[in-house]
Order: sequence, then C-alpha cells, then structure tokens
Amino acid sequence: QMQLEESGGALVQGGGSLRLSCAASGRAFSDYTMGWFRQAPGKGREFVATIRWVDDNTYYTYSVRGRFTISRDNAKNILNLQMNSLKPEDTAVYYCAAGYQRLNGAEISEYDYWGQGTQVTVSS
Repeated sequence: QMQLEESGGALVQGGGSLRLSCAASGRAFSDYTMGWFRQAPGKGREFVATIRWVDDNTYYTYSVRGRFTISRDNAKNILNLQMNSLKPEDTAVYYCAAGYQRLNGAEISEYDYWGQGTQVTVSS
C-alpha cells in the first residue's frame, strides 16, 4: 500500500552530521504520523523521533534531543532527519515508519508501514 524508502546513510566521523530522507509513495502523506527508528547489531529496534500528522508536534528520545531534528514536507511526501554532533553510539540501521492518523508516535506498535532502512556508521 504505502511504500517508504530511506536514503542518506553513510560513514561519518564522530561530531559530524548527516541528513536522512524518507520518500513516501502515498497520496495522503499528511494524514500519517511519521517516525524514525534505529537498530544496532544485536539490539532491538528503538524509537528515535516522531512528527505527528495533525499538528506536526515532534518528540525525541532523550539521547538525541538537541542533536537531531525531524521534519516533513507534505507537498513532496518527504520525511527528514537532520543528525548533528553524531556519536559512535548512533551507529545503526535507521528506519522510516508511517502510522495512519496515530497519536502515540514514540511507540513502535503505532506504525503500519516501514522502509528497508539505511545504514549510519559513526567512527570514533
């Protein structure tokens, strides 16, 4: 139904920056709460950031607050994650996710659609 595709992952030095993007195929993009999750090797998928469908309210996991910024362009069906001051512990596969008219974007169960992920590696 709805397709998501992440891009922008790369190898970057600690303290550097990356900008991830997620392109969505749906025609009702603005009706979806969007989120970013990440998964490091041997660990579960964890919440990173979300932006809500109805009011563009944003919420971040504590470890990335002040460093990451989530944003969306509804006219272009694009979700972004600007990542600054990157740390080695940010190394993971980053996934874009969409949940139709959902309100609790920090919960993985709220999302209906997922991208395939993009690798972010931060060297020390």
